[in-house]
Amino acid sequence: MEGISLDTASNFPSLSDVLYQELRSTVRGDAYRRGDPSFLDYSRMFNGDVEVSAMAVVCPLDAPDVSQVILFCRKHSISASVKAGGYGTAGWAVGGDIIIDLCKIVDIDIEPPAADGSFTSIRDMPLLGSKGKVKAGPLLLDRSATMASSKRRREDDDELRSYDLASATVADFLYPGGSSAPFADRPPVTRRRLEFAAPAVRTPQMSTYSATSGSRHDPNATLLSSNSSGSSIAMVSNPLAFNLPSTDGATTAVAPPYPLPDTSSNPPPCLSSLDDPFSYLDDTPNNPVPPVASTSRLAQSMPNALFATPSFLEAQTSILTYAMPIYSHAFMTFGAGKRQKEIDQFSAANPLEAMSLAGGRSVVPYHVPSAAHPVGSAIMILGGFGFLGRLHGLSSDNLVEAEVVLADGQIVVVSHNEHPDLWWALRGGGPAFGIVTRYKARAYPVPVVFAGNLIYRFHSATAPSLIKHFRDCVKGAPRELYANVLLTAGPAGQDSLVVIQMCYVGPKIKGQEFLQAISSWDGGRCLLNEVDEKSFLHQQDSVAQVLRGKAGNKWFIRSALISSLPDDIVNKTVLQFAGTPVGCTWLFELAGGALGDFEDNCIPKAQRQASFTVAALHQWDIGFQDPRCVHSAEEWIAETLAPVTLGGPLPSVCVSSVPTSDFFHLHRRQFLGRQEPPGRVIACYGENWARLCEVKKKYDPDNFFRNSFWPLNAQGEIIEPEEHEPQHIQF
Repeated sequence: MEGISLDTASNFPSLSDVLYQELRSTVRGDAYRRGDPSFLDYSRMFNGDVEVSAMAVVCPLDAPDVSQVILFCRKHSISASVKAGGYGTAGWAVGGDIIIDLCKIVDIDIEPPAADGSFTSIRDMPLLGSKGKVKAGPLLLDRSATMASSKRRREDDDELRSYDLASATVADFLYPGGSSAPFADRPPVTRRRLEFAAPAVRTPQMSTYSATSGSRHDPNATLLSSNSSGSSIAMVSNPLAFNLPSTDGATTAVAPPYPLPDTSSNPPPCLSSLDDPFSYLDDTPNNPVPPVASTSRLAQSMPNALFATPSFLEAQTSILTYAMPIYSHAFMTFGAGKRQKEIDQFSAANPLEAMSLAGGRSVVPYHVPSAAHPVGSAIMILGGFGFLGRLHGLSSDNLVEAEVVLADGQIVVVSHNEHPDLWWALRGGGPAFGIVTRYKARAYPVPVVFAGNLIYRFHSATAPSLIKHFRDCVKGAPRELYANVLLTAGPAGQDSLVVIQMCYVGPKIKGQEFLQAISSWDGGRCLLNEVDEKSFLHQQDSVAQVLRGKAGNKWFIRSALISSLPDDIVNKTVLQFAGTPVGCTWLFELAGGALGDFEDNCIPKAQRQASFTVAALHQWDIGFQDPRCVHSAEEWIAETLAPVTLGGPLPSVCVSSVPTSDFFHLHRRQFLGRQEPPGRVIACYGENWARLCEVKKKYDPDNFFRNSFWPLNAQGEIIEPEEHEPQHIQF
């Protein structure tokens, strides 16, 4: 290939001066070739074992910039890979000769629907810093602020890694030396303890009092007492049904109004990273993310300027909990470089007008259905299932328009009425068909959620009973209720946990009966219950807070969709999990609800009818060698769950990522993962696979977007993962 030179420092090729200058002259955004310090900043992956061999990285500012990079690559027979929009799985984001990093396409806007329900097309909205076109609605975001954010370097984005706003109590619980050390006085009972003996630590006893007494209390936590009576949550006679009697006036145990002093005299020592391959578990909690003041003109016009102050985003709940939205939905437009956390922060800071139930004006934030943080634009074209999914469908179901750069460099706006064949394929298979630079999606009013964690000690003798109880409780649950159960690591050096997460999209008065049903399990003590009313913005951090991911670790992901959760599967799962390394998290996530309402895209009906999504999320230190980190996930998904598996997984149903920070480069929970067998990829699309291949031939006949999940070459032949995945450090 002409114009290619060898970077002697890395033994990888780099662009020649001539090609580099040509590349820089074709785009308005920045470009860095191998050897430039900034090249490392923009090519580093969250997954620490991905080997980057690219010659240069380009950070385009808009779709025309992306188009120019594609034309440059085609002219010189250079391959391209893309960061954001679903290209990150298995390291494909950095698998090309040129990396197209979309991190600076960060425009964002929100508009209420027009009187006829319509919206302003992306083509009629201004590009970043442009003039002349009409904005969709009132000015909600200062363009100068957007311009500044688009220039942020990755090292300036560390605040987005903090998830402790989900619950300060959970943060204290998960990290040794915090306000509670619930296992330290108990002997190990599973094979998942690290081999070190922690000094005994006394767990402070906490008394409970009635939530109906009028006393003030911490809304973030309910730390249950350890008395012999077990759970101090009010019990219900029928924990399995959702037609429970009214819980008005029910007594719920909550924490005292003031935190108790830490009486631990001998906190457990932290293991060094040299001794512990899972040392991320004893990292101290990150500093809270600085709150962002609202730039909404509407919010600033409200009495006392509630939403215009940083304290609003610090608050777990809003005093406007019972506001009545005026619009059933709104429309959010955002660039591919936006992460979901930034979008949710924008939603919270820029609410739309509502009516207060007490009379007068109010405001309510509108959120796009998405996976939990951290996640980026990939979810809009690869599924996207999270706390709002059972109520409103997948992220891809709520996409209404997309700006796409095709394999030949052409820029098109795709929707139900424009390029309908590509529109069908894009929502579920997007990375194989083009580069989406801007999205427009429906957003829904979410004044408050009743949500949080119930945390139990993992014990192989009792965990099956707890999981079965959870399964029976959520059977027939209303669409407003999201729920999952995670088997995961405990605080460093301590036993593993069973974590049940629930999120009722609505106020406490309506969601409390579901909490009481789930928490009525009496097979063991609930160590922590912090379910309460929260802002949706804070709830979005809850999964990441429990998962405790660390940049630079190795990651291995496998997932499935299952039709049911029979007793024998539960029993086998618990026994298998007891033998996994500490860095493994296994997840059962309640599916159903609105997922089955949509059939106009390439995700087949069979996958939408699943009862649960299931995932094995494994991480471990880069130098640690243990085949169980991989084999245990494969055995659980491919063997134990095989009798109830429905084809392949959703392409991406939970947490993925985008660039702009090295923390977000890996699609950490995009369920089509590394070394994925072609058969499982094809099974994701079931009966729609043949039609998907026809659309691929039309829009990308020579497979220019080969650095994606697509398991076929330009001739339509199946290729194995090792033939088109980047190199990885050997396990």
